[in-house]
Amino acid sequence: MKLLTHNMLTSKCMKGVTVGYPLGINVSDVRVSEVDFNPEFVAKIIPKLDWPVLYNAAESIGQLEDLPKEVIDNFENDREFLKKVHHVLLEVDIINGELICPETGRKFPINNGIPNMLLNEDEI
Repeated sequence: MKLLTHNMLTSKCMKGVTVGYPLGINVSDVRVSEVDFNPEFVAKIIPKLDWPVLYNAAESIGQLEDLPKEVIDNFENDREFLKKVHHVLLEVDIINGELICPETGRKFPINNGIPNMLLNEDEI
């Protein structure tokens, strides 16, 4: 599971959950794989991100890699910044672990890079 995916996931559909975001992360296996750098894509996705959530997620799994705590000014023209964001969003892959609802503590497993957000019938 990419941190880009994590940035968008919520457990809000669960009974009794009003926000369900951001999900906590516990990892047991992380893989870093090289992905072709596409600065245009990264520059377009940055305004759509919840930056503090991305920063905290990267920090919690030990993949911060000099990512600044805040989005820098004129980021579209800073190739080094875009490369750092590209790395965290697209090259870091959570293979195994779990996502944790911040309101209920419910754990959702991540197996082979796929988060299982399916709810039990009594959770709907």
